[in-house]
Amino acid sequence: MIEKTVTVLNRAGVHARPSALIVNETKNFKCSMYFEKGSERINAKSIMGVITLGAGYGSRITIIADGEDEEEAVAIIVRLFESKFEEDDEG
Repeated sequence: MIEKTVTVLNRAGVHARPSALIVNETKNFKCSMYFEKGSERINAKSIMGVITLGAGYGSRITIIADGEDEEEAVAIIVRLFESKFEEDDEG
């Protein structure tokens, strides 16, 4: 099992588009994946779960993965968060 904490860097937070990007990536992995924010834990492969987590700008999210491809899965999701979900925060 791997755990990695990330910060939401894009101003709009994890809304519908970033949630879809996350789920599109996580569904390709065999490992179980969860996000934790505070005391709430959701399935990172569920778009409704990701959206309802309410991860706004500056939120700290712990990514938890458990399974044979856990390292690759966490690395991909961390890159999404670090790239601000490829959103333009200008203006």
